[in-house]
Amino acid sequence: MTETRKDVIRETDAEAVRLAKTLIRSARFGALAVIEPGTGAPLASRVGTATDIDGAPLILVSMLAAHTGALLADPRCSLLLGEPGKGDPLAHPRITLACQALRLDRGSAEHLRAERRYLNSNPKAKLYAGLGDFSIFRLEPERASLNGGFGKAYLLDRADLITSGPVVEELAAGEQSALDHMNADHRDAIAIYAHHFGRAEGDGWIATGFDPDGMDLASADGACRVFFPQPLTAARELRAVLIEMAKAGRAAG
Repeated sequence: MTETRKDVIRETDAEAVRLAKTLIRSARFGALAVIEPGTGAPLASRVGTATDIDGAPLILVSMLAAHTGALLADPRCSLLLGEPGKGDPLAHPRITLACQALRLDRGSAEHLRAERRYLNSNPKAKLYAGLGDFSIFRLEPERASLNGGFGKAYLLDRADLITSGPVVEELAAGEQSALDHMNADHRDAIAIYAHHFGRAEGDGWIATGFDPDGMDLASADGACRVFFPQPLTAARELRAVLIEMAKAGRAAG
């Protein structure tokens, strides 16, 4: 008698998409797997990570590293994200992205934006980001496997992970000035976003990125992802949304 194997993959829903985006946006490092030139063997390495404004992962790597040469020879790669907490590391959410790596040309508009966003999330990288042997790669997700914990497996495609539309470029144009303004004049509001909406603890929170879905916050001890009540459809909506979220957080105590 042949038993029918139960499908362990759940239907992708809004909760799964939000968890996937949270893991990607809040990650500061990950395990990058590439194909070793010559042997075709898998090669894994730890890399620092950030995200472009549309959600694509960014990595800053040395041209001397083995994984960089592998990406230039074959852009196929995968990226594992998700920081283990206490207890069993396999009980914590993680996501594996299947990607195509694209090296960004130094000095291009894409490189300048990616470098700015990467350094906002990883400020210590300023020590070496400008060196000639370092390059930024944008990892273009094709699909992903999300494990949200025991019995919570999902398959996602690019459309689940990447934000598109005119709002992406609109928001990117004014993102840094908005970040500078919030971090200089509204640290109290940022603390509300972290504590009330992000359920984060501790002090010293700053904003490191805005995107159509939400904001990335960081402190000396970690990172926090906060989603807007609704995705932005135009960059001009950002200010009003931030004000309303601060009011709601204060009212909630």
